[in-house]
Amino acid sequence: MMTKDPTVWLAIGFLGQAIFTARFVVQWVASEKCRNSVVPNTFWWLSLLGGSILLAYASYKRDPVILVGQSMGLFVYVRNLVLVRNAGRRSTSPELIVPRGVAGSIETATICERKAA
Repeated sequence: MMTKDPTVWLAIGFLGQAIFTARFVVQWVASEKCRNSVVPNTFWWLSLLGGSILLAYASYKRDPVILVGQSMGLFVYVRNLVLVRNAGRRSTSPELIVPRGVAGSIETATICERKAA
């Protein structure tokens, strides 16, 4: 059963926004490590998770602006994750395979190597 408690939904909204904002921090840190603008896989996962939570919040608030904005974004995030997965399947070269998971030294190093190539 879905709760109608506004305090719970406010917390859900802030959680979604925090996760959605964290994607920029992840991208910034990865770019600084590479000294080049890069977008790690984690950016897309955080976008999808944060966007989904914000979509649920917008649905509760019945806010058409947020609903449309987050709905459209979810298609982009899923499509980019599909593209990343497909690129990994086609590649036999280790420097082109971006490992799944949270942003870390292996993922960032792989991205930096790929951008430098």
